[in-house]
Amino acid sequence: MRNSRPTGGVVLQPRKSADPSRPRPIDGAGSLGEPGPAFSAVKRAVDVTGALAGLLTASPLLVLCMLWIRTVNPGPALFRQWRVGRRGWLFPLYKLRTMSLDAESNGVQYAQANDPRVLPGCAWMRRSHVDELPQLWNVLVGQMSLVGPRPERPEMVERLRRHIPRIDRRHVSRPGLTGLAQVVNGYTNDLRGSRRKIACDLRYLRRRSALGEFKLLLRTTTRIWDPAAL
Repeated sequence: MRNSRPTGGVVLQPRKSADPSRPRPIDGAGSLGEPGPAFSAVKRAVDVTGALAGLLTASPLLVLCMLWIRTVNPGPALFRQWRVGRRGWLFPLYKLRTMSLDAESNGVQYAQANDPRVLPGCAWMRRSHVDELPQLWNVLVGQMSLVGPRPERPEMVERLRRHIPRIDRRHVSRPGLTGLAQVVNGYTNDLRGSRRKIACDLRYLRRRSALGEFKLLLRTTTRIWDPAAL
C-alpha cells in the first residue's frame, strides 16, 4: 500500500479495490424497502439544517484543533479516506488528522485503545469524536446523513464480504454520522462485533422513521464522551 501523501492541504488515502463510477449491485436490498418521499424530504431537510448549524457552531473549535495538529505534527490538519456510500458509490470522508502521516505505512489497521499512532494532545479529539466534525460537510453535500449506517472503507468491505455476504444490503441508504449500531454496540474491531453491527444496521433500515431518527440523535448525545461508542 502506498503511503498517504498531502494533496491540496488534505491527506489523501489512495483509492483501492473499487471504482466509484461502477457501484456494486446490492443483493436483497429490496427486502429492506424504500422510505416514502415525505420521510426522505424531511430527513434531507434535517440533515442540511443540522449540518449547517453544526459547522457554524463548531468552526472556532475546528480551527483551534487544526492549528494544534499542525503545531505538533507539521502537515495537513485534515485527511480524507474513500468510504463506501449509498448504492456502493465511493466518496471522500473528511476527518481531523489525529495520527501521524505514516500511521498506515504497514497497511490498513483498526484503531486501538491507547493507540501509539495518535498525536500528542489529540486523544481527546478521538474520545469526544471532535475529529469526526468535518463529516458535517459530507452531510451538507449529500454524501452522508446525520443518521444511518456508518460508512466503511472499501478494503474493509471487501474483507468482511467474505464472511458477511449481506453487508452490501446496508448500502441502500446514505451512511450516517451515527446510527443504531453505534448507539447499541459502540466501537468494534473484530468479526464478531462486525456481525452485530451489520445486524443492527439492517434492523435500522427495516424500521427507520422520523421518530426513530430523533431518538437515535438524542441517544448519541449521551454517548459522545464514551471512548467505546460510535
